[in-house]
Amino acid sequence: MHGARLARRARRGGRVDRDPAGYAAAMSAASSPTAFADLDNPFWSSLRSRHADLAQVVGETARYPASHAPFLGVAHADVDTGAAFARLVAPGESLYLLGVAPRAPAGWRLEPLGELAQMVRTAPIPLEDGPDLVALDDTHRADVLALTARVYPHYFRERTMAMGRYFGVYVEGRLAAMVGERLGTERFREVSAICTHPDFTGRGYARRLTAWLCNDLLAAGLVPFLHVSHGNPRAKALYERMGFRLRRDIPFWSLRRADD
Repeated sequence: MHGARLARRARRGGRVDRDPAGYAAAMSAASSPTAFADLDNPFWSSLRSRHADLAQVVGETARYPASHAPFLGVAHADVDTGAAFARLVAPGESLYLLGVAPRAPAGWRLEPLGELAQMVRTAPIPLEDGPDLVALDDTHRADVLALTARVYPHYFRERTMAMGRYFGVYVEGRLAAMVGERLGTERFREVSAICTHPDFTGRGYARRLTAWLCNDLLAAGLVPFLHVSHGNPRAKALYERMGFRLRRDIPFWSLRRADD
């Protein structure tokens, strides 16, 4: 959805438009006993489904192109990754694994980085009044990269916007806040890159963007989820106030060659 049409829908304020078929599909996806299994190994699940066209694959190991995201996934913890890592990971490069990691083969360093809170939302979120929301595209790339370099620097890359849809709020010609989609499967979609320029914090822009995108996903029959560091209590508290619930704490690792 683009331009004026997006702005008109976003201006509807606290009203939540309901698509009964879409929400029913999202609830069905969330109610199955095994519904969330894909989220236990989110990088691998996304690389083998929604982003299969981007995946660089060697056997049961896959990664995103370096231009898109520094993420690598394995099918299960017993994968023999020695040859795959050598082919997929460049010298001097650090990649990240989430949820499932193999034993590090000789010559590689797999470092635990703690756990992230994996949170889900299965019901619409009231949308508060605020400025128009803009569908971000290549014409906004420079603004997006400047904002993420300042407040979300570790995982956003030159081509990350090609992984999904991104939306923002502009104030006086400046990108004040943004949100986007990243990982995903047939039933789930990750809400990511939720960030606000320091000059515009406290105005509710990130909440408005997140609520709009979650509602749009739910209406399409998709369950939104996100990851947030326990070291970022302000963001985690925001998501809790919005009604996200903790699904699980999920382990996170970095991977690099031992001699780097």
